[in-house]
Amino acid sequence: MTIKNKRRPVISVAILLQLSIFFGLLAGSCNRSGKTATALSAEPLRYATNITCERGEGYSVWTLRNPWDTTQVLHRYVLAADTAQTDFSLFTFNYSLVKVPVRSAGVATAVHCGLLDELGVASAISGVCEKQYIDLPAVTEGLAAGRITDFGNGMNPNIEAIMDVTPDVLLLTPFEHSGGYGRVERLGIPIIECAEYMETSPLARAEWIRFYAELFGAQEKADSIFHAVEQNYLELKALAATASKRPRLLTEMLYGAQWFVPCGESTMGMMYADAGADYIFRSLRGQGSTALTFERVLDEAEDADIWLLRYNNAQPLTYAQLASDYQPYTHFRPFTDRNIWACDLAHNHFYEETPFHPDRLLRDLVAILHPELIPDHQALYYRPLAE
Repeated sequence: MTIKNKRRPVISVAILLQLSIFFGLLAGSCNRSGKTATALSAEPLRYATNITCERGEGYSVWTLRNPWDTTQVLHRYVLAADTAQTDFSLFTFNYSLVKVPVRSAGVATAVHCGLLDELGVASAISGVCEKQYIDLPAVTEGLAAGRITDFGNGMNPNIEAIMDVTPDVLLLTPFEHSGGYGRVERLGIPIIECAEYMETSPLARAEWIRFYAELFGAQEKADSIFHAVEQNYLELKALAATASKRPRLLTEMLYGAQWFVPCGESTMGMMYADAGADYIFRSLRGQGSTALTFERVLDEAEDADIWLLRYNNAQPLTYAQLASDYQPYTHFRPFTDRNIWACDLAHNHFYEETPFHPDRLLRDLVAILHPELIPDHQALYYRPLAE
């Protein structure tokens, strides 16, 4: 006797997906303890591409995309004022749970110290790295009074000093192929990965202020700052677009045996375009910088119209000093035409201010590239190189 096989009922992929979503939400909305993890709703950001925000009831989830491999997540944070009311273990993704507002933070860079000061929460800074580069009264006075601890080198911080303070979070800068944060990761302190410098545009980078503000409970202040930055930046970009010509722009200078130039897709490359420049290395792909030989730079940029460079010396840089440092610099047309503009990093707050105030730098650039558009501009960062 032959027994026929019974046909199994066919369930479509769509039905299975709907059932999985239903039971997933059911499991995420209740458990035996009565705590909940509500469904998340997206909160769109206008410019930032490497960070997203979703909100549940009483908490938010911020996801940082890996800028070096955009198919991967760099880090995910759950920010909650009352961590006892929600069972976050119901989430199916890895995350760092941070109770907000943060009251104590270790901060590795002058950029983020300056941002917290502007947000009005500098009192939360309990430790810093690279103190010699931080020219901020709230920090220098805090260090002198013992309210702020010196954590030492940013790439290899003093673990014992961090343990003595035990801040709520550590604000550190991630780098490609860095291998992580070493022993710091084993301290159990949430590491806030400050990757805004890898964003895709100046306004995208500045918009990360919303993430940092929510960590410290300064959302209203951040919204006000970013609104003004956005308005100023877009107005300046529109003004630069009216210029009749786009000067050929060379930037930076030799560092050792290499000349690092911003790629065209980097925040600086995008800003040069927004300022109305014909940036010579705009075709270089990537969101960071690329190391070039002097020979290649000279070959492509010898006839540039304007040269912007940055330096950090005790004494002001001059044309004579530039030629003395490396005589082939004199082959560039901006050298012979005396059209070099220099940013003295030792005497201004370029790195501290421009990441979250790109409008200030853009105004400098538009005035340099198109002086007829902003004739009475008082430069903040770049000034004509002295003889």
